[in-house]
Amino acid sequence: MTDVTATDVSKAGVSNGKTALTDDIRSHFSGDAPIAEKVKGFAKARPWASAALVGVAGIALLNTLRGVRA
Repeated sequence: MTDVTATDVSKAGVSNGKTALTDDIRSHFSGDAPIAEKVKGFAKARPWASAALVGVAGIALLNTLRGVRA
């Protein structure tokens, strides 16, 4: 039996169900394109993951602003 590491999987271009999101993030955010283009590409490829990320970030922002008094 051979021992497969994460680097072997990424080099081979093969993904399993547990690393597909990680592989998509790595592929969309690598390269020299502007960050806006990278985000748009990721949002088109993974709309549910993008929506969840925006929702969590929004909740975190609301919780930080909730304690601020003017």
